[in-house]
Amino acid sequence: MQLWDAPLEVVHTSLYGFAGEVVHPRGMISLPLTLWTFPLRKTCLLKFLVVDIPSSYKVILGRPTLYAFRAIISTYHMKIKFPVVGGVGEAQADVLQARKCYVEAIKRGKKRILEETSGEENFNKWGKDSIPRTELKEEAPVTVQPMAELLTVELISGDPDKITKIGSKMKEDVREHVISCLRKNKDIFAWTPQNLEGIDLGVITHHLNLDPTIRLI
Repeated sequence: MQLWDAPLEVVHTSLYGFAGEVVHPRGMISLPLTLWTFPLRKTCLLKFLVVDIPSSYKVILGRPTLYAFRAIISTYHMKIKFPVVGGVGEAQADVLQARKCYVEAIKRGKKRILEETSGEENFNKWGKDSIPRTELKEEAPVTVQPMAELLTVELISGDPDKITKIGSKMKEDVREHVISCLRKNKDIFAWTPQNLEGIDLGVITHHLNLDPTIRLI
């Protein structure tokens, strides 16, 4: 289109494909788009995201375009119709060109899969493919880990079941004070469900949000 010096609006969002691949747009540009079959035509100023990737399609029109043209599409007839002054305009797709683009897109997908599995860099006539690669790796689930090693403290001397853990990087006097405080208040620990007797229901209560007047089935 020879729009080498056209200013691009800054875009801070990325595009995500069906397989999770990420494409970072170069920017956004406003261009007039005309749909027509002689003599009825309609032109709207639309915003397009500009990406630097090889593709069988030069432009992809989405819902904002259909909204701007108030258009109705028929994939079966490969036709788009839209209201214009004096009637209904339409644009007919080229069946052969559409088939060619589809086949080329399938070939590109298969080629990319082979290149990714073989570990080779993806090169094409535009140079190295700018799409970031993400390798699928089985990673262990991320869990919260303590900042430092923990010390085990017996709250009741000689009872290994009544224990808790505290940080190991406290100063000695602070650690002794914390242990003394825990042992002094050991009665507030609930070691078994039976220790929870007497808790006020106003603290927390689990209930099912059901209508009591409905007959149970």
